[in-house]
Amino acid sequence: MQKEFLYTEISNGIAVQIKNGVLKAGDKLPSVRTLCQEHQISMNTAKRVFLELESQSLIESKPQSGYFVSRFFDVKLPLAQISRPSLLADNKEPDELISKVYENLGKKDMTMFSIGIPSGCLLPQAQLKKEIINATRDLNEGGTEYEELQGNVKLRRMIALRSASWGGNFNENDLVTTNGGMQALSFCLMALGKPGDTVAIESPCYPGILQLANGLGMKVLELPTHPTSGIEIEALKKNLPKINICLLIPNFNSPLGSYMPDENKKEIVKLLSENNIPLIEDDVYGDLYFGSHRPKCCKSFDKEGNVLYCSSISKTLAPGYRVGWIAPGKYKDRILKLKLLHSTSSITIVNEAVANFLKSGKYEKHLYQMRRTLQNNYQNYVQTIAESFPEGTRTSRPQGGLSLWVEFDKAVQTRELYDKAIKQNISIAPGRMFTLQDQYENCMRLCFGLPWSENTRSQLEQIGKLAKMM
Repeated sequence: MQKEFLYTEISNGIAVQIKNGVLKAGDKLPSVRTLCQEHQISMNTAKRVFLELESQSLIESKPQSGYFVSRFFDVKLPLAQISRPSLLADNKEPDELISKVYENLGKKDMTMFSIGIPSGCLLPQAQLKKEIINATRDLNEGGTEYEELQGNVKLRRMIALRSASWGGNFNENDLVTTNGGMQALSFCLMALGKPGDTVAIESPCYPGILQLANGLGMKVLELPTHPTSGIEIEALKKNLPKINICLLIPNFNSPLGSYMPDENKKEIVKLLSENNIPLIEDDVYGDLYFGSHRPKCCKSFDKEGNVLYCSSISKTLAPGYRVGWIAPGKYKDRILKLKLLHSTSSITIVNEAVANFLKSGKYEKHLYQMRRTLQNNYQNYVQTIAESFPEGTRTSRPQGGLSLWVEFDKAVQTRELYDKAIKQNISIAPGRMFTLQDQYENCMRLCFGLPWSENTRSQLEQIGKLAKMM
């Protein structure tokens, strides 16, 4: 308790000095060692102080130089509004718009603010190549054999070990591997529902989930969602009689980047369990937190096996490897039956390579660096938007993940903005992609998983100029 008190007291004291202007943007802070000596604390406690201040965007670190007061802490942009969708979506799927945006995937001359994955230069490509080679050498028959139905044992064991950091406490038998995160979600929806059933989701929502539910003939209930804390629980309560399945991304969802508080997660798990409504939890962004610790999941509070926990490495390590998994709780037999029917086996060599990468400890080092990079990118985006976008522009305030939601005045139609930007080799994701209703036409999602550079800044400024002209 004494250590916790000291850590909080010291970080709060420095935060007050920054906010009151005693410490100004660019000022150098004491070193970790100096902080230890001044306050008689351990190195770990001192580092935790700086991590907490970083998570609040109050300070930034510079390699070999130390910690400095951030240039971004006083940037004030209005918060994006709480969404207010209709009770039931009218299933007006924006197929043409989604196809239009995704057809640019892979174009090398295009600045892809529209695609929510990290740039390849943020990923440990050379290390992964070595692991693929090693897996080919070490596996029986060079990895050409099927692996067991439930998936690579070593990979499941490593995922189970990592789950302890957020209260998952899995063992290897709790998990089933899949070919990517979308296959995990697909198996869950097929296992739980049928055509005509109603799936409750956040609004706005990742387009792939909308297309998946629609493709399975299900109705979609878009719930009012706060840009920082996720769905409104009261709206969920009012609509429980209509809901068959709930599918949520509680940690840094796309496109808002909202982060559901633990008390909300706990309440939702209890509420759905009491009403016998299964919850599919997509935690694909959970490792990309900006704070000092990994957030808990809804699965952390699941005592009945009613939460089907899904995740993958698509947003953190290798989108193209298609490695995902499910902790399906009491629905495990249904998931295994679907996997046998649809894919039989996951990709043997790739799963072995990823398992070895996780076991080596390199994944944690990679995640640490990636989180710092993404947080810096987000801060740079916000600074540029504040300087270059039309007055009154609103944004979400993600505490992790890859997505920033931008809300313009109603006069700015982002479909039209997309057409103007694409002529200059800039791709954005118009807000209409993230709903089955006629809404969010003045909004867009920007991915901050690109490497930050003067060109990135220039392209963002260009979006701002185009929006101002509208």
